[in-house]
Amino acid sequence: MAKTKKENSLPEQPVTLKSLAAYLKLNPATISVVLNDVPGRSIPEPTRERIREAARKFKYQPSFVARSLRNRRTMTIGILVPVLAEGYHTEVMSGIGDYLLEQEYFYFIAHHRHRPDLIEQYPRMLLGRGAEGIIAIDTHLEHDLPVPAVAVAGHRTMPGITNVVLDHYRAAELALKHLYQLGHREIAFMRGQPYSSDSGIRWESTVSVAAKLGLQIRPELTVQLDQDISSPELGYPPVRKLLSQGRPFTALLSFNDMAAIGAMRALHDAGLRVPTDVSVVGFDDVEHAAFHTPSLTTIRQPLHDMGKLAAKTLLDQIKTGKMPPPQIAVKPQLMARESTGPAQGAEPAAARKKARPASSVV
Repeated sequence: MAKTKKENSLPEQPVTLKSLAAYLKLNPATISVVLNDVPGRSIPEPTRERIREAARKFKYQPSFVARSLRNRRTMTIGILVPVLAEGYHTEVMSGIGDYLLEQEYFYFIAHHRHRPDLIEQYPRMLLGRGAEGIIAIDTHLEHDLPVPAVAVAGHRTMPGITNVVLDHYRAAELALKHLYQLGHREIAFMRGQPYSSDSGIRWESTVSVAAKLGLQIRPELTVQLDQDISSPELGYPPVRKLLSQGRPFTALLSFNDMAAIGAMRALHDAGLRVPTDVSVVGFDDVEHAAFHTPSLTTIRQPLHDMGKLAAKTLLDQIKTGKMPPPQIAVKPQLMARESTGPAQGAEPAAARKKARPASSVV
């Protein structure tokens, strides 16, 4: 017998919880429990499947707003980031996004270009749109927030904010010891932009480790990044200017990978070979660092993992109400590739050690 129109369609468009319940001859609360996966309710599986089938058939969507008002949960996170460009920020955001996706959380992203007015304004706007927590990437927050918050590379101790940071002293040790063991003593240094959260701590760590190794940081071999860009163009002009001064150097320690790639282009355009004439070390280990020619020696930050860790830390706090530690440090790793080699006229420490004759009695 053919089904009647009443059995195949619902009078209301869009379909509501009430009309779906009337169609199935069930209590609206039962429909809600099944479609919202509420645990601990003993509803027979055949009934559950009948509800799901009807919801699919009539394309029913639970009211997110109504559900949020009932349980005071929006399942939404706000993310603050300086720029939307390839490299450091997007790799951290990828880790955040992957974890939030696994946990069925939605998120808003607001990029502020390091503008203090937007850094002040955007958290309020994100909270006004229902964000249960905030993740700030490379962002100088000036005030604590009324919701749980995690900062990636924040470096500021603030009430209620957990910082996920790299061990920058260890990173400086890995980079400078690598160059030192290759015989480099005349090293050029690149300082990060003043508004970048990592700039201060990374430079302090570099200065400290250089002093420990007996390496001089010469002002004439130190360049300052100042452009608000996230492309290789960042490192090209400073290194061109450095080369024009005529002061020789055998290695360059870059602030990040993008600037290092721009620096290598500047060296190439000046007729210098990497690493034969100048070795270059980057920082971050962005995805294409290993595929550049020559492949880039760099300090690896586990950026994707740092993003996942930030998101997990935030959601754990939201769910449990327990405050995590104020700082969570992650370890860097040296990725030695093709852009570094022995300084001209110098023999690597490893080779010297290997060639040293065994001690003997004379």
